[in-house]
Amino acid sequence: MKVKIINESGHDLPAYETPSSAGMDVRAKLDTPLTLQPLQRALIPTGLRIQLPHGYECQVRPRSGLALKHGISLVNTPGTIDADYRGEIGIIAINLSDTPYTISDGERIAQLVIKEYVRAEWQPVSTLDHTERGDGGFGHTGVN
Repeated sequence: MKVKIINESGHDLPAYETPSSAGMDVRAKLDTPLTLQPLQRALIPTGLRIQLPHGYECQVRPRSGLALKHGISLVNTPGTIDADYRGEIGIIAINLSDTPYTISDGERIAQLVIKEYVRAEWQPVSTLDHTERGDGGFGHTGVN
């Protein structure tokens, strides 16, 4: 699938790092490094704008290496970029560690996954079909 993109970041386009990667790494576009204090969040610009086909979204997800090594995640994960959005992609990062973390220009800060979706049409009813699980949730299937 071809996706139109405007790249004002000064960096390479988001790219798949391996042939089987689902996500493309996206880089920060910063004039100066940004230090996130513990539990601080910030909107990180990317300098990217995209035009997705109707019926697709772009999910913004954390990078597992940043999360494991430095406690850097995303506040609204996965974030959704709708097909009709034309503004700059921003990454809402949060520092969940107990030490400051500095994000530099060009650093890979998140990944983008493009997904097809369907739209639901609600059908109001007074009962739902019964299942073995029923209304059990929030850990009801076991202790572990």
